[in-house]
Amino acid sequence: MERFSSQPTPQLSLLAIDDEMSIQLILQHFFKNDFLVNTKSNGKEALGWMQDGNIPDIIVADINMPEMDGYSFIEQVRASGFLKKIPLLMLSASESTEVKIRCLQSGADDFIAKPFNPRELAARMNGILRRSRKNNFS
Repeated sequence: MERFSSQPTPQLSLLAIDDEMSIQLILQHFFKNDFLVNTKSNGKEALGWMQDGNIPDIIVADINMPEMDGYSFIEQVRASGFLKKIPLLMLSASESTEVKIRCLQSGADDFIAKPFNPRELAARMNGILRRSRKNNFS
């Protein structure tokens, strides 16, 4: 993303949900210049945070998490009037076609397998955001 000011002023917010601290740290580090990054350890914690009025521009979430897995999280987000249009990209250590299909059928916008290249994740996020902005303004 292109910067116009000398001071970094992230305009977009990213909610990163993963129970692995290492993944949270990778996402925070890689996206800190382009997004205000908020991290949560599971879907239940993330939903509570959003229900408190924090609405991210995009969500990156793991499938396998304690308390509320990624599939339940997708369904909860898509069922909510306030949250249902937030772009949602899912991460999983499984590259199984069934996992990918289930994610997409549940309402995720995209899927990427772990381990992932942060540059590929950024490209996919930018594509999703570009499409969602186009859809929101047309």
